[in-house]
Amino acid sequence: MSEVVDARGLSCPQPVLVMLQKIEAIGAGKVDILVDTETAMENVSRAAGAKGWSVSVVSESDEEYRIELSKG
Repeated sequence: MSEVVDARGLSCPQPVLVMLQKIEAIGAGKVDILVDTETAMENVSRAAGAKGWSVSVVSESDEEYRIELSKG
């Protein structure tokens, strides 16, 4: 089961900071991140990848992106 982080409505860099707190807290596993701008999606994806997490954008709509992160 993956954890969900809802970062919709947050301005950058807050979505990245919230995501980093979560992945550091759990260390490994699966996390779904919800964001509402393309910029936040790109920044979260880049930061997670730099920390060694696999990144997949699993859904996009006009107002929401769901990013799936996984590690070990």
